[in-house]
Amino acid sequence: MTSSDMDYLTVALPKGKLFEPAARILAKAGYTAQGLSENSRKLVIANEEKRIRFIITKTGDLPTYVEYGAADIGIIGKDVLLEENKDVYELLDLKFGYCRMMVAVPKELLKEKLSDYAHMRVATKYSATAERFFHSMGIQVEIIKLNGSIELAPMVGLAELIVDLVETGRTLRENNLIEVAEVHPATARLIANRVSFKVKFDRIHQLAEEIRAVLESGAAE
Repeated sequence: MTSSDMDYLTVALPKGKLFEPAARILAKAGYTAQGLSENSRKLVIANEEKRIRFIITKTGDLPTYVEYGAADIGIIGKDVLLEENKDVYELLDLKFGYCRMMVAVPKELLKEKLSDYAHMRVATKYSATAERFFHSMGIQVEIIKLNGSIELAPMVGLAELIVDLVETGRTLRENNLIEVAEVHPATARLIANRVSFKVKFDRIHQLAEEIRAVLESGAAE
């Protein structure tokens, strides 16, 4: 960490559905920069007056940027934190971006209890999280890692079950899938690099408290 890095607080924001609410809550707490946009062509967007820099990363990469200190803090979903299992501090539950990670099966494969699905195949983007969940339940399954269209797997016989994020449940219903177990709920979290949290404690603590005040006031809505 150079002396120049010490002058700035670097914030990582994720592309996708969390970007806008994350940028909004930071702005309400007084942290923004001209031209801060998910579609910005700039790789680093700085507010020189506030000595703050923003970087916009792919969702799955964000915890890595924070873990290795390329960003001091970041905002990311709890689902990504659990899957990536990076060595970072989790400072705040930001309460937005709520969804649930669920186990789901086609209606025709619905069984009485979760253990009845032992030795079946499970398709998911979240292979590490799914494996930990079924292991904790004492259920042996085969995990199949996919990167998209998880609901397709049971339709074409690739897997009997899926583990995926659910917001309204509409996509599951449209694909004849039924929720059978909740792996965990997920919301957006404020995270920090462990070294940055020590050497930039005052700035990070102040930012966290200002965001907390925004949350408690209801102004984040």
